[in-house]
Amino acid sequence: MQDLDGGRKMAPRAAAAALVAEVTGAGRLLAEVEGALLAALEPAARARALRLATETLRQMPRADRVLKPFLRKAPPAPVAAVLRVAVVEMAVFGAAGHGVVGEAVTTLRNDPKTEGFASLANAVLRKAAAAVEGQKVESQGADGRGFDGQPVPELPGWLRGRLMSAWGKKAVQAMEAAHLAGAPLDLTPRDGDAQALAARLGGTVIAGGSVRLAAAGQVSALPGYDTGAWWVQDAAAALPARLLGARPGERVADLCAAPGGKTLQLAAAGAEVTAVDLSAARLVRLRENLARTGLSATVVEADALDWRPGAPLDAVLLDAPCSATGTIRRHPDLPHAKGGEGIRPLAALQAEMLDHAATLLAPGGRLVFCTCSLLPEEGEAQLAALLDRRTDLAEDPEALDRAGLGQAGVAAQWRSGAAALRIRPDFLAGEGGIDGFYMACLRKTA
Repeated sequence: MQDLDGGRKMAPRAAAAALVAEVTGAGRLLAEVEGALLAALEPAARARALRLATETLRQMPRADRVLKPFLRKAPPAPVAAVLRVAVVEMAVFGAAGHGVVGEAVTTLRNDPKTEGFASLANAVLRKAAAAVEGQKVESQGADGRGFDGQPVPELPGWLRGRLMSAWGKKAVQAMEAAHLAGAPLDLTPRDGDAQALAARLGGTVIAGGSVRLAAAGQVSALPGYDTGAWWVQDAAAALPARLLGARPGERVADLCAAPGGKTLQLAAAGAEVTAVDLSAARLVRLRENLARTGLSATVVEADALDWRPGAPLDAVLLDAPCSATGTIRRHPDLPHAKGGEGIRPLAALQAEMLDHAATLLAPGGRLVFCTCSLLPEEGEAQLAALLDRRTDLAEDPEALDRAGLGQAGVAAQWRSGAAALRIRPDFLAGEGGIDGFYMACLRKTA
């Protein structure tokens, strides 16, 4: 780990700034860098650094608005990251200005690459602290929102334009508000009894049978974690497996399976599951989840495009690689680290994977295609193109009712055709929102 303070262990604030700089300066996702940058921190400090970095990325346009009057030009990414983290900690988390300013200056001074900006940071952050105080920003704790009177941050232009064309201005503004609000914790019960799990943990049952906790605290300390009675899974991510409706004894493949939430659902339904994923590192987590829950599946490290079962399958669930634009409320680093140049290759890969998945099915077999994307080219358009080029697949009109989704809090506005759901982050706004997803169920007809 490259420390910012002369080789000593980084403080959480400095670590948070290092994470933000990697996202904004190097275009890397938090998941790609947090392991190395936070490895030397104690668990509590690691959690604080990650929370502060995540909130800074979520609130970054607001922090920049506070800083702009005091900067003649934009500083380098590592310096800007320190300034942004400092402003967010004062504005959102209610930290005392003198301590935040002092540590920010020390962080810059102790790094040879940024020490020349220490005096600038001192002057700028003192003025920013006064501005924050002058705005009378209300500190609401770690889960609160500051920056009174400031507009909701807008998505970067590369994504906002696409979403405006697809869903309209009002819907995009609602999504941006959902992104700013963040995400609560959703759980999937192993035994399917959401009401009982909600009663035990003090949660509520929401769409499709997930249990939502408003204030979870440390996940591993919750009752039932050690025994594998549940696993963490956003309510939207839990719907594709329910749409597939796996039955006991069916032979099912979960393609691009890691980290394994859908595999666990399919196994809990009694299916004989093969979980296929290309990433060895991500499969480690899948195996850990299987062990914790006591569920079983055959785990295969392979490219889903190359893998074939020994005999045709009853069902396939394909959670295809995508832009992940539906998960921004959980991953606010994504729009800052990525651009739109990768969307077309992803859509081409999804089409190739869909065609391959169809060849794995027995006649009458079911295929669920899903992506955690808000873009029609990774959802509705993908399905339409698939049905245009293949005569051996058709939408399964019984899928939604067979899965019981109509009776499980799934609103009619979520439905997108005979056997598909389009979910947006602004849905369930009064209950804490939900990740953006597209999913459709098809049946092999020949």
